[in-house]
Amino acid sequence: QVQLVESGGGSVQAGGSLRLSCAASGDTDGRKYMAWFRQAPGKEREGVAAFYTYSASVLYADSVKGRFTISRDTAKNTVYLQMNSLKPEDTAMYYCASDRNWKYSYMLLDPARYLYWGQGTQVTVSS
Repeated sequence: QVQLVESGGGSVQAGGSLRLSCAASGDTDGRKYMAWFRQAPGKEREGVAAFYTYSASVLYADSVKGRFTISRDTAKNTVYLQMNSLKPEDTAMYYCASDRNWKYSYMLLDPARYLYWGQGTQVTVSS
């Protein structure tokens, strides 16, 4: 079992920055793959950024490339999502997720591939 707790959401004007945190605990094996997803009202949940903890590879959604950075602090068991140059279209509930099962690269941003989820943190970007 894995527990994920997100924090750091809030309201910001367009062009601003936020850093989301995901504190993880529980089964280490269940945290092999870590990812951030988001869901805006009336829209499907979409992958934002993800990585496999045993490699240096990171995958970003095209919509956030160059603006968002996913990182981790192993000592603190925390995954971060640094969000810069925020746009109103980034407004959504942001979720941290993890999973243990091996994935092809194209699966990293598929929410159906993740078993463990946090409760989410709201990000609102005003124009």
